[in-house]
Amino acid sequence: MIILCSFYTLVSCSQSTSETDLAQDNQVSSEKNVPDPERKLVEIIRENHIPKSDLSIKIDKSAYALSVYNKDTVLITYPCVFGFNAIDDKAQEGDGCTPEGKFGVRSKYAHKSWNYFIWIDYPNKESWSRFNRRKANGEIGKDATIGGEVGIHGVPEGGDYLIDERVNWTLGCISLKNDHVEDLYKCLSDKVQIKIVH
Repeated sequence: MIILCSFYTLVSCSQSTSETDLAQDNQVSSEKNVPDPERKLVEIIRENHIPKSDLSIKIDKSAYALSVYNKDTVLITYPCVFGFNAIDDKAQEGDGCTPEGKFGVRSKYAHKSWNYFIWIDYPNKESWSRFNRRKANGEIGKDATIGGEVGIHGVPEGGDYLIDERVNWTLGCISLKNDHVEDLYKCLSDKVQIKIVH
């Protein structure tokens, strides 16, 4: 009887240990898929030999996040903020909205006020289609203009707190911390595709 009890105790402990090990393995495995916020994109693509041409960007307005992808894998996510009306899709010039949709890059350059500027191709064909439809439906005025000069850029010197506190301070651009926009700027090809969603 004593031997029998000891046997069942041993089996029970063995099962418990295996389940614990399995759970830990799963946790480690899942953690490998979570981007490390302390890493730089420059380091990640260099160490993994990822061509710049394989990168794409998804900007989620509701999550205040800009994520860089290699195919379906998130390499890094930066916090970001938007235009002073961060909820709506951009309908016209001056509405303070950040446009939604799929965009390319028109140009990239150093900027004296915002560190770097990654100029997206708003308005593109889809933007114009939405704009004209809204005008035709009377959603915006007949004299409305579509606007432009929308991009991804940094903050004024000492302005990283704007990102930490989620202050939507731009006129429609996407703003990152200066270190983050510099990291991103160094890694992007002119062919990168950018998707902005809400």
